[in-house]
Amino acid sequence: MTSELPEMRASDAERERVAESLREAVAEGRLDMEEFENRLDAAYKARTHGELEPLVRDLPAPGTVAGSAAPEVAAKGGWAERIGGTVSSSGAFAFWGGFSRKGPWTVGRKFTAFAMMGGGDIDLREARFADRDVVIRCFTLMGGIGVTVPPDLTVTVKGIGIMGGFGDEATGEGTPGSPRVTVTGFALMGGVGVERKITRAERQRLREAKKAERKELG
Repeated sequence: MTSELPEMRASDAERERVAESLREAVAEGRLDMEEFENRLDAAYKARTHGELEPLVRDLPAPGTVAGSAAPEVAAKGGWAERIGGTVSSSGAFAFWGGFSRKGPWTVGRKFTAFAMMGGGDIDLREARFADRDVVIRCFTLMGGIGVTVPPDLTVTVKGIGIMGGFGDEATGEGTPGSPRVTVTGFALMGGVGVERKITRAERQRLREAKKAERKELG
């Protein structure tokens, strides 16, 4: 974004547009996770255009391709390849124990998770989606559930916590064609956390690319 009045107050919509640019940039490998998290935190704390502009000055606009570099998702065939297919799981339950859904699994259109005095992990970074619109319902009673989503996924968090918490570090738009995931539910004396992270393999790839870049620069 550019502005001739850097002191002008930024709106919530402008902060969200910058956040979207940052999410797309980390998905494309333009930012590593540490840079992404630092800039995203600064974007949501920004009060003026002058504070927002430096965060995206070295990045292309969302949905565009700079030079010959294509977004990572597009390079893999796009989101279309990850929508549809046979549902491998539509729910999970933990009582004095735990559950985990991660890797290349297919999440149903409605997925319900419950944890009582236990915990659960729902990881969507490598998942397929049975439908373009997915609702994940999380309910905890003296337990905890963690939901991990990729930086390029469209996410809305609407949960409620009583004597507990329903953490949201993920609400925002994804890249074009992204499925729309709504995380909702109820946490009583427990917690649900929703956060964006790249995969371990992608983090390693970014580190190796950065090392190679430093080596070239001497």
